[in-house]
Amino acid sequence: MIRIRTVVVASCIALVSAPIFACLWDYDTLAMERRQFPAALELITGKFLRHSKSFYQWRVEDRKKKVDGGSNDPKDYDDLSVAYEKVGDTKKAIEIAHKSNDKFPDRYETLANLGTFYIHDGQLAAGIEQIDKAIAINPNAHFGREIYQKLLVQYVLECQVGGKTVLPLSSSPNAEKYGAGFYSFLKQNHFKTDDYKKLQQETEKAIQGILGMMRFGNYDSPVLLEALGDLLAPGHVEPGAKRTATRAYLKASYEVDDPKVKQAYFRKAQSAIKMQTINENSSDQIKLSTVEATFKKEIEDAEAWYAKVKQDETNWVENGKNPEEEFAAKYYAEPVILENEPNGETPPLVFWLTVIGISLGVIGLGCTALILVRSRQSATT
Repeated sequence: MIRIRTVVVASCIALVSAPIFACLWDYDTLAMERRQFPAALELITGKFLRHSKSFYQWRVEDRKKKVDGGSNDPKDYDDLSVAYEKVGDTKKAIEIAHKSNDKFPDRYETLANLGTFYIHDGQLAAGIEQIDKAIAINPNAHFGREIYQKLLVQYVLECQVGGKTVLPLSSSPNAEKYGAGFYSFLKQNHFKTDDYKKLQQETEKAIQGILGMMRFGNYDSPVLLEALGDLLAPGHVEPGAKRTATRAYLKASYEVDDPKVKQAYFRKAQSAIKMQTINENSSDQIKLSTVEATFKKEIEDAEAWYAKVKQDETNWVENGKNPEEEFAAKYYAEPVILENEPNGETPPLVFWLTVIGISLGVIGLGCTALILVRSRQSATT
């Protein structure tokens, strides 16, 4: 197991007031959660099904009309509050969530959203309070994601200095006891086992929880990227986990402005890839520069793909079309990155997700065609 050394240097500490690292519940969460999460690489790069700001601006107007018109559907309130959050108006999102809770009390979705909004607003203690209420109602919703959301907030609170969040979290003077960051925090406070098999199982659950927060919250949050890297770096879950951890730390370094914090994340990336060989038949170690060069190409691919999604949604809105319907019709399958690893091998998880995705797509198209044929036959008889 590779332990990530804690970098305790005062000049390398960045303080931010409102970390963005939680997940939301609205129409798209319900629709997309029926799929498997895309691979971690897709989430790190941003190549996954998500909406643009123009889409959420449209949704604000659409759902606001329904809510102002006296809608009795709590999902309209969910969609409106999340849309406000996505366009950057967290205060309004909190206001709508409270209105929803007054009208439809003790709904899991409302409380989970409200907790997330408070977290995004920097009110971490208030966020935990609402998340606790949501977990009490439905502990298994979101695949148990709120449990890890709460644990991550607790970790962030422990790492804070003077009420401010330190980046990287593992560089905080208050985090010295957690040598491997969030992984060590969970091992001491949640996993509470030294059995390797159980650690592997619990780590997989935690990774899924963090990936869920990235998928339905903010995929480019340095806090989430660091937490994901901390969970993958020990290498419990799959052979390529350390390479993915390296990418997560690198992406975190790209998402911060402070050059000293960038360097701290870069050192975590170096630690994650240290002693990793090109493949099992070679003793040549992988260079961080090689992984980063490949990773930058993957990011370029993701950005080019997402630019098309943004343009589509902008065009649909400008042309008076319903972007929800258009999006569902066009983007029915999660995209994948097929870039090779530095050793020329396709990551096994990406390969099998691709195979499964294509197979399901073919089956779905076949079923659709069969239904259409039978409906036409019925119409002519």
